[in-house]
Amino acid sequence: MNRPTLRKNEIAEKYLSFLDGHIDDVIKGKEQEFFSIKHIASTLAVSHTHFTDTIKKVLGKHPCFFYDEKIIEKAKEMLGEKDMQPSAVAKKLTYDPSNFSKFFKKWTGETPGMYKLHFQQA
Repeated sequence: MNRPTLRKNEIAEKYLSFLDGHIDDVIKGKEQEFFSIKHIASTLAVSHTHFTDTIKKVLGKHPCFFYDEKIIEKAKEMLGEKDMQPSAVAKKLTYDPSNFSKFFKKWTGETPGMYKLHFQQA
């Protein structure tokens, strides 16, 4: 593999790893809100344009897709916890509960409450 390809793969790997840590920091209250893609690119020491182009080339989709996907994964984990209500999950993820419900349904096809109910029945 040539050097530019290695760097592109490194940027993609760092991005996905950064998202995991950042989302955890938001849930734990260490961060008050989710960073913008531009801020993340800067944190990873690349320009916004280069970052976006690199993620699209290496991973096949816009960085926002992976950001949202990881938020949904975390939301599902949290909804799987017996004592976590959908509104509490929304607040932990810095969403207004109704906006979170729309966001979650767009990704999963069901509301957070429906997901929780199905999860508990499984």
